[in-house]
Amino acid sequence: MLQDPVPGLLSRATELLEAEFTSLPPFETAVDPGAMAQVLEATAHRLGDNYPYFHPLYAGQMLKPPHPVARAAYALAMNLNPNNHARDGGRASSEMEIEAVQGIAGMFGWTEFLGHLASSGTLANLEALWVAGQLAPGRRIVGSEQAHYTHKRISAVLKLEYANIPADSRGHMSMEALETELRRGDVGTVVVTLGTTATGAVDPLDEVLALKQKYGFRVHVDAAYGGYFRLIPEALDEPARRAYAAIDQADSIAIDPHKHGLQPYGCGCVLFRDPAVGRFYKHDSPYTYFTSRQLHLGEISLECSRAGAAAVALWATQQLLPLTPGGEFARGLARGRAAALELDRRLRQDDRFQTLADTPPELDIVVWKLNAENKELASELAQRVFAACAARDLHLALVELPLTWFRPAAGFEPELCAANGAGLVTCLRSVLMKPEHEAWLDRIWERLTAACAEVMGG
Repeated sequence: MLQDPVPGLLSRATELLEAEFTSLPPFETAVDPGAMAQVLEATAHRLGDNYPYFHPLYAGQMLKPPHPVARAAYALAMNLNPNNHARDGGRASSEMEIEAVQGIAGMFGWTEFLGHLASSGTLANLEALWVAGQLAPGRRIVGSEQAHYTHKRISAVLKLEYANIPADSRGHMSMEALETELRRGDVGTVVVTLGTTATGAVDPLDEVLALKQKYGFRVHVDAAYGGYFRLIPEALDEPARRAYAAIDQADSIAIDPHKHGLQPYGCGCVLFRDPAVGRFYKHDSPYTYFTSRQLHLGEISLECSRAGAAAVALWATQQLLPLTPGGEFARGLARGRAAALELDRRLRQDDRFQTLADTPPELDIVVWKLNAENKELASELAQRVFAACAARDLHLALVELPLTWFRPAAGFEPELCAANGAGLVTCLRSVLMKPEHEAWLDRIWERLTAACAEVMGG
C-alpha cells in the first residue's frame, strides 16, 4: 500500500476541532488503550481477508477506494457522530449536505430542485419510485431487463406493478418494446439506466423523453453508477453523449457518490426536478424539529437517522475536487474510460476473445467471453481464467450475458455459432473505474494473457 497521508492530516484537524469546544469543562471517558490496541490489531488481521479493492490490480466489481480527504473528513466527523435527520443532531453537517447536494444537482444543470443524501443507491431509487407512486397511484413502472434488480424489488415493496422491457444486443432498453408497453396506457414511470451494472450500457434517454411527449409518464434516471460521466461528454460516443445531455429533463435522478464520487459506503443521493414533491414527505415531530426554523433534512427524506459523517466527507471531497468539466475529478473519470477503451481494443485484436458485437464500452466497464465452440466450454474457460488471474493478483469479475450479444467467433463457422446462440454464457468483466487503471493497463494485460495461456495454451 502507498504511504497514507491521512493519519497525520487527521491528527492536526482533530486538534483544530477540539479547539472549537474549549469553553466546555474537561471530562474523561474510561478506555483501556492496551485492550483497544489488541482489538484493533485483531481487526486489522481480520480485514486482511479481503480482495485488495484499493489496488489497480483489483479490476472486478464496482469498488472504488474513497479519496484520502473523504476518509479523513469522515473520521474527523466521527468525533461528533452527527445525525443528519434533524439539525438538532447535525447542524453543521446538515448545511454541508445541502451544499454538497447542490453541487451534484448543478452537475446535472439543476438549480431549483429537491434532494438529499441517502444511505445507498437502493434507498435513493426507492424514494424516487415512492414519489412516482404518489403522483401516479396504481400505474405501472417499467425499466430495461438490464436495469438493476433493485427496481423490481422496490416496486414490489411499494405494491406497484413492474415490467421488464427487453434490451437490444448493446444492452440498451429497446425503444420498440418500450413503445409497445406504453400503448397500453397504464405506465406511470419509465426507469432509464445510465450505466447498467453488467456492461455499463447507457439507455437512450433522449429517445425515451421523446416518447414521454407522446404518451405522458414520469422519467426516473438511475445514474447510480454512471451519473458522473455527465462531466466528460467529449470522451463519450455520440449516443451516450445525447443521453447525458438530456438528463436535466428527467423528473428524478439517483446517483451514488460511493461509486465514482470517491466516497465511503454508504452515500447515495436522490434528486427531484420539481421541489413541490416535498409535500409527500411532510410530517411533524414533537421531539425532533424544535431547534431551528430552517429545513430539517428528515422532513424531505424517508429515512430517519442518517450518518452526518457521509455528508461531511462528500462536502470535503467536492471542496478539493469540484464537479466541473475539465477539472481534476473529471480527468480521473476520463482516465478510467481511456483504460476501458484500450483494453477493449486489445481484446478485439486477440482471437482468444470475443467482445460485444460492434459495441465498444460506453463508460468504463469491459465485458468479453472466451472463444470456444459452444457456450458451455466458453463459460468453463471463463471460470478457469478468472481463477488463474486471481492467482496472479489480478482480480476480475464474472457476468452472464446472452450469447447472441457477442460478435462471431474467429475460427468458427457462422452456422455453428447460430446453432449455439441461444441462452446465457459466462463472461469476464472488468470495471476500470480507478484513474490508476490507465497507467496499469500493461500489467493488467500481461497477467490476463498469462492466465489465458495457462488455461487455453498458446
